[in-house]
Amino acid sequence: MSAIQLTPAQRKIHRAEAHHLDPVVMIGNDGLTPAVLKEAEMALNAHGLIKIRVLGDDRQAREAMFVALADQLNAAPIQHIGKLFVLWRPRAEKERSVDEDRMAGPRDVKVLKYSSRGGQRPEVKTLRVLGNQRLTSGGQVKRAKPKKISVKKRTLG
Repeated sequence: MSAIQLTPAQRKIHRAEAHHLDPVVMIGNDGLTPAVLKEAEMALNAHGLIKIRVLGDDRQAREAMFVALADQLNAAPIQHIGKLFVLWRPRAEKERSVDEDRMAGPRDVKVLKYSSRGGQRPEVKTLRVLGNQRLTSGGQVKRAKPKKISVKKRTLG
């Protein structure tokens, strides 16, 4: 069987997650071709949980394809119902490089401006504050001042 073995409870969870998915790979009358395996491999790398539709009518051939797909792609067979296969394989974590020079991005801030008359609702304004700006206590957007570095630290660095 395949390299990944799941408990029935884990398979049940993946079946529920796959319920709303559409098939991303179609297997035609030619069966498991290298192009189909490559497409299924790419789909598993991108999504982790995929549905595959088989267009053939032979049930034994579909069952053999299901087992062969799971073995060749190192995926866990989740479900084979009719002409649909559901396969799962854990997705690899992407490495994110940390950019030291990266500054803060823009953010939207809601500012409340209270009326001088007591019974009215405050006016809500949404302001976009960029990475090099700051919001004052009065609700104004001003350019942020560069961080002060002491003379002693400047000489050391």
